Amino acid sequence: MSNNSKPEKEPDPQRPAQEQDRQPGIEAEMRPQPMAENPRITGSGRLSGRVALITGGDSGIGRAVALAFAREGADVGVLYLDEKEDADETARLVRDKGRRCLLIPGDIGSESHCRESVGAIVAEFGRLDILVNNAAEQHPQKSPEDITENQLMSTFRTNVFPLFFLTAACLPHLEKSEHAAIINTTSVTAYRGSPELLDYSATKGAIVAFTRSLATRLVKKNIRVNAVAPGPIWTPLIAATFPAEKVAVFGSDSPMGRAGQPWECAECYVFLAGEASSYITGQVLHPNGGEIVNG
Repeated sequence: MSNNSKPEKEPDPQRPAQEQDRQPGIEAEMRPQPMAENPRITGSGRLSGRVALITGGDSGIGRAVALAFAREGADVGVLYLDEKEDADETARLVRDKGRRCLLIPGDIGSESHCRESVGAIVAEFGRLDILVNNAAEQHPQKSPEDITENQLMSTFRTNVFPLFFLTAACLPHLEKSEHAAIINTTSVTAYRGSPELLDYSATKGAIVAFTRSLATRLVKKNIRVNAVAPGPIWTPLIAATFPAEKVAVFGSDSPMGRAGQPWECAECYVFLAGEASSYITGQVLHPNGGEIVNG
């Protein structure tokens, strides 16, 4: 143990060093594969008949959320950049559960694409009940001087702008739902910071503020707005962000001594989308392996 009481980072023998050269990463290339589902958890119809839009739903946490929602009876629209193999696999898994899945590739940093995607989902399914803003990118830099204007714009354009675009496009449809919910993916970095992910952490802090502000704005419309702040989770974004030697020890310094699996986050989204959380809005859940945070 180190002097700061956190365990020393040691490579996971079940997870070989690996890296990918392009974000947001490809789940099909990861070894071992992230666990999108826990087979011991069975559905009980908690989201029966509902329709969800999930950004970044092709892989990682987004895929796990899509499968958990489908397990509970929801149809899903998945927005993704261009990772067709991963997206096709997500759609196959959703359809294996007897639910429908609409895949929509494209850049959610474009307001017109967001608006058109919402229209396509409503045209396909006839309604929209749940919006999950999950897609993100991150680019480590050792110094603030290394963060270029292009990187800053790209990170905010992916991580923050779509929340505004999609919320505006979804609101007319969510207002018609008896069970409307918006769930945003923030991060543990919004609470404890990250010295090499300054711009990413800033976007995740913005998402917390956005969640709380939008919740107060929409509470009288019966639309609940909450967020999930994952800690270290084994997703393609990790292999596409860090060098191989860091990927090999990713999550080992968490209190639980390991990275979490996507399914361990997905249950938070199911809870926040369902009726069990009907008296909760403007809040953040923290599946982070035991790290204590304020907020």
